[in-house]
Amino acid sequence: MNNSLKDLRAERGWSQAHLAELLDVSRQTVISIENGKYDPSLPLAFRIARVFGQPIEAIFQEDEA
Repeated sequence: MNNSLKDLRAERGWSQAHLAELLDVSRQTVISIENGKYDPSLPLAFRIARVFGQPIEAIFQEDEA
């Protein structure tokens, strides 16, 4: 799964640690999601969407086959 988390975070000038705090997850979780090594749970994906004020599908996209 691809995502635009890193770009959205950078646009706001937020550190990974700050975003992790807003999402109530570890900084390592944010790093893993940004690097595509971890797909968030649905509740976490909803929290991410809420923090950025965007729909989930604007942040997360399926890998192209």
